[in-house]
Amino acid sequence: MNPKERAAAGRELRRSVPRSSHAEWGPAADRRDPLAVLAEQDTARVADLLPIRYGRMADTPFTFLRGAAAPMAADLATTRVTGLRAQLCGDAHISNFGGFASPERELVFDVNDFDETLPGPWEWDVKRLAASIAVLGRVRGFDLSLRRGLVTGVIAEYRQAMRRFAGMRNLDVWYAHLGEASFHRRWENGELSAKDRKAFQRSLEKARHKDNLKAMARLTERVDGELRIIDDPPLVVPIENLLPAAEVEPAYARMRAALGEYRRTLQGNRRHLLGGFRLLHIAHKVVGVGSVGTRAWILLLVGRDEQDPLFLQVKEANTSVLEPYAGASRFSSHGRRVIEGQRLTQIASDILLGWCRMEGISGRKHHYYVRQLWDWKHSAHVDALSPRLLGVYGGWCGQTLAHAHARSGDRIQMAAYLGGGTVFDEAIADFAESYADQTEADHGTLKVAIDAGRIEAQTGI
Repeated sequence: MNPKERAAAGRELRRSVPRSSHAEWGPAADRRDPLAVLAEQDTARVADLLPIRYGRMADTPFTFLRGAAAPMAADLATTRVTGLRAQLCGDAHISNFGGFASPERELVFDVNDFDETLPGPWEWDVKRLAASIAVLGRVRGFDLSLRRGLVTGVIAEYRQAMRRFAGMRNLDVWYAHLGEASFHRRWENGELSAKDRKAFQRSLEKARHKDNLKAMARLTERVDGELRIIDDPPLVVPIENLLPAAEVEPAYARMRAALGEYRRTLQGNRRHLLGGFRLLHIAHKVVGVGSVGTRAWILLLVGRDEQDPLFLQVKEANTSVLEPYAGASRFSSHGRRVIEGQRLTQIASDILLGWCRMEGISGRKHHYYVRQLWDWKHSAHVDALSPRLLGVYGGWCGQTLAHAHARSGDRIQMAAYLGGGTVFDEAIADFAESYADQTEADHGTLKVAIDAGRIEAQTGI
């Protein structure tokens, strides 16, 4: 179809799936227990770490939502969709956006978590983002009017950005990005107070210093004259403290073999770059909320000397929570699924992104993806942002999500469906409040299960 026909097709979709219908949410009569859905994920995770996962999820309804991508995926699968698909983040809550360094060493803003990425209905990402803002607003004590204003503002940014992308040429959409120049333009427009501008500037400066040298200062120490990753159990545990002595060297051998496989997934020039580093030390690191319990390794490598460090994160990739509802990935490796999805949707990706498989002690092969641990990576502490700054930050999230979907989906049909009015924005705001009710109820169910001793939780970690 030509652009005019695609736009007409997008508008026609409003007849079968009215934009107002996206407001609808109510648990199905046969809705599964969300704790049972979470328990299914536990079977593939490190059992000793699960109490940390549930302790973090139990903290607030917002942390519950962050860890409950699987239950929400099951819920979203019961909602109305247009049939238009894009490459989804799969876990597009507001804390999964942030800054990182482009290969040109510019700080850019984008989605920064792709563990669940998969092609699927674009509405699912939008609804998870909106629900996360509504739940966060409740945790922070915002009234309904403020919460609704934040959600509709973010969704309006998504809709308007999609309409801009619909009018752009393919290459221009691909090259578009949200960088520091965009941040400063919004400051100049008076959208942020002087106090908020200072806070955001400090955040940018902090991101620029979050690099491999900073990681070395924070995460290493000298042990018998050797540079080693610190022992900070249970969050960071060197491999020598994790395994019996007889199993340590075989574990290093398995990791070196995995790195060899990973190296082959890089572009030739990046393989050459990686070849200039040698593996020095391995540790296990607990990460995130929803990811707690997955196998996540950090590797210390050195190049020219010990003042030339490289930290890699080798993180386990399991089946996407979307696959039961959106279809299986076309990739046999879940590590590759994550990386291919990231490359398709992200503005500029880490130059050392790749994937591998690695055999565990049991002999089972686990899927992993690999990236730099810190490369100007930074996410805002959304529980501390002023309402005005949260609105601006959420707007960036909305624009960014639209860009990800525009790169992989039919942006012209999507933009025509969304339209120039606020019908869709208001419907999603209704959904977000209803799903915030559901999240609070599910969080309460978790708390009851913990109090009754049915689920073990470790708090404060």
